[in-house]
Amino acid sequence: MPEQYVARRPADLPGPEEVSALSGLEYMRAILEGRMAGAPIAGVMDFYLHSVEEGRVAFRGRPAFEHLNPMGGVHGGWYGTLLDSALGCAVATTLPKGRVYTTLEYKVNITRALKPGTLIEAEARVTHAGRTTGVAEGWLRGVEDGKLYATGSTTCIIMGA
Repeated sequence: MPEQYVARRPADLPGPEEVSALSGLEYMRAILEGRMAGAPIAGVMDFYLHSVEEGRVAFRGRPAFEHLNPMGGVHGGWYGTLLDSALGCAVATTLPKGRVYTTLEYKVNITRALKPGTLIEAEARVTHAGRTTGVAEGWLRGVEDGKLYATGSTTCIIMGA
């Protein structure tokens, strides 16, 4: 897994001025290139930004022992966190300077169980980029086996920074 710059303390995160000075696509590319800190949760959940283009984002990650539920399966929150990140960041790539988003709702459908250590790609594509809302759909697939592990969708609200 490539080393990515992930915020480790509050001072690592960009301030509102830095965020609003870039378009969403510029901001996501700055994270991908290590010029800006990525989300702290990426370190906790063991995933990283893999690719960025307008209207599309992909993360990669591997669930580990720390991500298991009490019965030994990968916790549904791991699936949801990767999908929520990819879905929201895909919407972010469509935003002009001075605009930000937050998730209004998201849905996850788990199609099969993940084994710890499986390399997963969470890919999302925007299906609607409006003035006040953005909608995206996404999926989790095994990088090595190509299997579909989950699908998801989101609606995000878009607002001024």
